[in-house]
Formats: sequence, structure tokens, C-alpha cells
Amino acid sequence: MKTQIITPLLLLVTTLFFAQSGHIMQGVGAVNMSMGGAATGQPLDISGALQWNPAAISQFDHNTLKLDVGLFFSSPKLYSTVPEFGQDGQPTGNFFSGSTADDRGSSVMPNLAYIWSKEGSKHTFGFSAFGISGFGVTFPESMTNPVNMPQSMGGFGRIESDYMLLQIGLSWAYELSEKFSIGVQPNFDFATLELMPNPTMYPNSSGYPSTDKASALGFGAQFGVFYKSEFGFKAGVSYKTKQSFADFEFDNTYPNGETAKNNFQMDYPAIFSIGLGYSLSNFDFALDYRFVDYENTEGFANTGWTENASVAGFGWNNISIVSAGIQFRGINKLPLRLGYTYNSNPIPSEVTFYNIPATAVIKNAYQFGLSYLVNKNWQLDGVFHYGDSSGKTSGSLLNPMFADAYPPYGAIPYSEVSYDMTTSMIMLGISYKFNSGQEKSK
Repeated sequence: MKTQIITPLLLLVTTLFFAQSGHIMQGVGAVNMSMGGAATGQPLDISGALQWNPAAISQFDHNTLKLDVGLFFSSPKLYSTVPEFGQDGQPTGNFFSGSTADDRGSSVMPNLAYIWSKEGSKHTFGFSAFGISGFGVTFPESMTNPVNMPQSMGGFGRIESDYMLLQIGLSWAYELSEKFSIGVQPNFDFATLELMPNPTMYPNSSGYPSTDKASALGFGAQFGVFYKSEFGFKAGVSYKTKQSFADFEFDNTYPNGETAKNNFQMDYPAIFSIGLGYSLSNFDFALDYRFVDYENTEGFANTGWTENASVAGFGWNNISIVSAGIQFRGINKLPLRLGYTYNSNPIPSEVTFYNIPATAVIKNAYQFGLSYLVNKNWQLDGVFHYGDSSGKTSGSLLNPMFADAYPPYGAIPYSEVSYDMTTSMIMLGISYKFNSGQEKSK
């Protein structure tokens, strides 16, 4: 019987992340997204430079304001299978399987950037306010999917998360010579998080609680080096330190109405980027590689159950990201761009269960973008993005009471939980150059 599904499903846990490269946006703004996020060694616009290599803003010789707004759509799906048990507590040999589609809809992505520069000066300054992570997921309660059955019936009910990270950066770049620039950028971060249910808090007799929307402040920095040759070759290296956050302080409400508080720290991982670029005639090529250090980041480094059945951490692996893009400038006032992004999966199969609904781990992403140069001051940009997870992330359902019998996390025999998804996005941008100075040669 469905109501006799294995009781430990009540201990199902979920985490908050909903983005593309783990919980890191692959690019910022329509131009940078259309190049697959590559900008460390090929800065085509100020947003990409400010996000991935502060030294690269030295390539812009005019004051520029840029605004981008995107509309992001996703189609995650959650699957689970559990063995059914009879009145005697023994498995019947039958299984109960189902799936649930997300019904959240779209999310808005705003980005604002500004560059202060002067032709002939060795100094360039920048300001950025980027939503570098800010999505959520909603899997409604269901009687046909074990994971989403009501907590009173051994499932987890409605699974919902709402997470946003806004990063404000103040950048400075200095030209050591005509070929070399260095840059530094202190970052100030603001994040909000709401969870239903909350796996970072222990359950009571009625299940796991839901939270209010908690917020936390963070800080970090980014450093970069940029090189530009005389024959079109460019290269860049940058390092964004771990963004250290204060604790999220949750006010929890259990299904039976009881309340409790708990704290949880979740930092943003350090990112190392190296990029190459080459410009020839009407073509610009860009290639970036990024290494994301989840394994030394609070909230991700630890994994497993605590002694009171809450989650110690989410156990993510370090990941690699490869971004590539090409721009064609052969059509008057209408640059065209193609981009591709590859992301490895940070979630090991043995902890898939801990990371519902971390469904936005997109393995392959494809972008097409273009710009329209209205005049010497105004530019309009656009991009379309499509991504897919290239198969399911899957693993066993886990139960802390089974940890001794099935170490290390208590995998329930013959059970499975998995998720996959596709994403799409339309983003439009507009930029204005406040002076008529000429951008440094590509």
C-alpha cells in the first residue's frame, strides 16, 4: 500500500541550490552569456570583464553604463522509487515510483555595471551589481511520487527553495605597460534563503520544519592579470576568493505548529579562471577554464547526518567549467555571437539524496547572441540560452537510522531518487558610452 511506503522517507532532505554550474552563473549580461561566459582573456563588454577579470576593464577607454535583464525558465523533474512493505514489515517485492515536475515558472535576472575611464590614463575604475545566483524550485505535494507525498504519509510534501545572491564589486585596474594590466576588486555580498522543508534543522515527530526567509552578508575579493599582444592574442588569469558569509538565522515552523531556531553557514566557493583570446579581422575568439573549489567551502565541504538527523553539509565535489565563444563583426552594426559552456557535476551519486532539488546542474549550455550598434553611444544586446543536464543525477534514498547497516549514509536498498532538467533564457541589455573616446584596439 502507498501509505505503507518505508517510513524513513520522512527523513528526506533537500537543499537550496538552483543554478547552472553548481550554484554559479556561467556568465553575466547578454554579451558575456552569448560568449558562453568566456571573458577572462577576451573582454568584449564591461559586465564580462567585471565578473571574471578586473584587470581586463583596462581595455575600455570611455565611461560606460550597462544594464541587462534576463528572464530565465527551467523544467526540472524529480523522480523517486521505493520498495513497498507489508503489514509484517517485510518487503513485498513491489515498488512505488513516480515523478513531479517543477511549477515555479520564470525568474528575473538583473545586472548593472559601470566603468569610469579616461583615454590615456593608466587607471580604470568599475562598479558592478550582479545577481550571480538567484533561483528557486517548487515541486508540489503529490500522491503519485514517493518523495512528494505528505510528511504524515512518509514523504516530504511540497519541496520549495528560494535563494538569491547579489554581489557588489568595486574594481580598479592599472596598466603596467601597453601589454600588461593588473586588477583588484573587493566584493560585498547579500544573500537570502527560504526552505521548505529545512534539512539543516532536526526533525520532530511531525517531520522537518519550513523556514522564513533569512538573509546573510558576505565579503571577499578578486584579483586579476591581463595581457594583450600586438598581433591579436590575449590572455588573462583571475582568482576570486571564497566569499565568506555570516550565518543564515532561520525561524522554523514544524508541520504540527511547533517553532524553533537554527543557524547555518553557507559560503560561496573560490574560483580560479584562466582565459585566452584572439582577434583577427572580423572575428573574436574566447576560451576560459574555471576551477571551482567547493570542497573547501563551508556548507559544501562536510556531508552526512548529524547526531540529531539534520544535514551536516551537502558534500559537493570541486568542478571544472569550460566556456568558449566566437564573435563575428563582419555585418555593419550587427555583431553576432555563438557560445558553449561545459560544466562537470558537483554532486556525487552517493549524496544525490541530500541535494534535492539541486536540479540545475547543467552539463551543456548553448547560446546565440547579437548586438545592434545604434550609434557611437548606444548599444542594444540580446541572447538566447538553452541548457540541459545530459541525463539524470541519481542515487539511493538515505536514512540515518540505516547508517550502521548500510554505511556511510544509510542507503535504503532498492530505492532511487533522481532529477534532470533543461533551461532556457532570454536576456536583453542596453549600454551607453558617456564620452566619444575610442575603445582600445582589439
